[in-house]
Amino acid sequence: MNVALIGYGKMGKTLERLLKEKNHTVVGIVDFENSNRIEENLEEADVAIEFSTPKTAYNNIAVCIRNNVPVVSGTTGWLDQIDDIKKLVTEHEGAFFYASNYSIGVNIFFEVNRYLAQLMNQFPQYDVLMEEVHHTEKKDSPSGTAITIAEGILSNIDKKSNWKENAIPKSDTLPIYAKRIGKVFGDHEVQYHNEVDTLKISHKAFGREGFAHGAISAAEWLLDKKGVFGMNDMLGLSEK
Repeated sequence: MNVALIGYGKMGKTLERLLKEKNHTVVGIVDFENSNRIEENLEEADVAIEFSTPKTAYNNIAVCIRNNVPVVSGTTGWLDQIDDIKKLVTEHEGAFFYASNYSIGVNIFFEVNRYLAQLMNQFPQYDVLMEEVHHTEKKDSPSGTAITIAEGILSNIDKKSNWKENAIPKSDTLPIYAKRIGKVFGDHEVQYHNEVDTLKISHKAFGREGFAHGAISAAEWLLDKKGVFGMNDMLGLSEK
């Protein structure tokens, strides 16, 4: 397939390398230096893969949809505008795929997290908190992955109604303790605890390749589809 890359940071360069290894062709690259020339980089593209910044993601995705190019996005920190993107997809009969994290392991973790929260809801004597660690270049905090994990907990733990970053624990609040350290690719942990024991589940990423492979698989999967999709659709996972 012919791919346009929107965003050419470390993830974009990893995507370029892996796409070539998979015998796909990169037909356009959009970076901050040519961010006003997205359309011409889409002319030969079958699909676009967008990993840019929270400030530019909405416009990048909208341009793809208006030009009838299916787009896979992994940029986090802009989801307050996602309803507008969904409307554009409907208006243009387009195709859009979004995930806060494209790692297969993380998406299995999402499923385990939701199921564990359902079980732990039966035992209100346990409280719950989250921790996430990323590299110092990460632009949003908490991570989009952490927010997805938090949403899975909030939808299944009756006593929790909201999450808050680095919060003092309260009975109705899920704290997310976010750290930015060195070159950490992404560590996420959920902890249930009371006065007698602690139960933890966690995921640790060792590099960008897992995310990039997942995004490429999503692009391959999206080619012949119309609508708004995510990793659960591609992997056949439930979302409860």
